[in-house]
Amino acid sequence: MAKKRPDRDLEKTYPRKEFVAKLRRLADAIEAGKPFSIQVAGERLRIPASALFNIEHEREGGVDEVEFQLRWERE
Repeated sequence: MAKKRPDRDLEKTYPRKEFVAKLRRLADAIEAGKPFSIQVAGERLRIPASALFNIEHEREGGVDEVEFQLRWERE
């Protein structure tokens, strides 16, 4: 039985160079149909090739936000 992980909701800001490198690795994995691993705030995540992708746009006051999201069921 898989160990239950606590819920979490966090946001981490990366310098441009690191952000670009992560996006490039992600894009390469998606294009190749392979899973993608990333560490976020000390937790290693494995995103399966079957993950769903969506782009979200939010606007509030004078601020716009675009989020690229990946969603999958944990095994």
